[in-house]
Amino acid sequence: MESFKIHPIVMGTKVFDKSMMTYQHGNGETYVIPIYCWYLEGGDQKILVDTGEMSPVISPDREKALGGKIYTFEQGLEKWSLKPEDIDIVIHTHLHNDHCENDYKCVNAAIYVHEKELEVIHDPHPLDYRYLMDYIEDVEDNGQIRVITEDREIVPGISVMHTPVHSRGGLTVLINTPKGKAAITGFCVIKENFYPPPEIRAMEMDVIPPGTHVNVYESYDIMLKIKEMADVLLPLHEPEFARVDTV
Repeated sequence: MESFKIHPIVMGTKVFDKSMMTYQHGNGETYVIPIYCWYLEGGDQKILVDTGEMSPVISPDREKALGGKIYTFEQGLEKWSLKPEDIDIVIHTHLHNDHCENDYKCVNAAIYVHEKELEVIHDPHPLDYRYLMDYIEDVEDNGQIRVITEDREIVPGISVMHTPVHSRGGLTVLINTPKGKAAITGFCVIKENFYPPPEIRAMEMDVIPPGTHVNVYESYDIMLKIKEMADVLLPLHEPEFARVDTV
């Protein structure tokens, strides 16, 4: 079975109230999250999970908050001797704009997206303001979209699991690594969501759902399942990965 190295590359940030990550907790606390593009190194294809922001804010304050460097898409790929046209596969956790703004640059890639994300991005509810169809029109017109309808293997050693926590078509990406099965969560959380502080655990909560969710009860149960099955847990916006080249 193929084994992969996972390289988190910061290709954007957001600054907002922490409770956007941790449901009903952290209200009033300003928090900076990284937006990652994950390069999965291994096998004979160049594979990314998400593509980040098109024009990230790159400032000393934000890099200091993260403890790591912020890149444009081209700069981040160049770190690993890649160009956008080298990418063979993009796997999307979901289609909120900050996760897919550079798709159009990956002209040779097959782009894997859950069917429910495509439904929503073409007919979003007013609350779904993070979906912007403009960012996927080019790759749709080019026939690059590969629609995911069920849990499946993408290539040997990499599979996807439908996890409708943060969005209806969220896909958690499961990757064989030298350290065991890694899970890049298909929903926007940080490490604290999976490992709550003592005052939250005292309430008999083993995880904290994200601030934005589809169904908070189902989200809780799905998160527990992912936590139990992963040897290496990679919350989608955890800042600590901004400080490392390879997980």
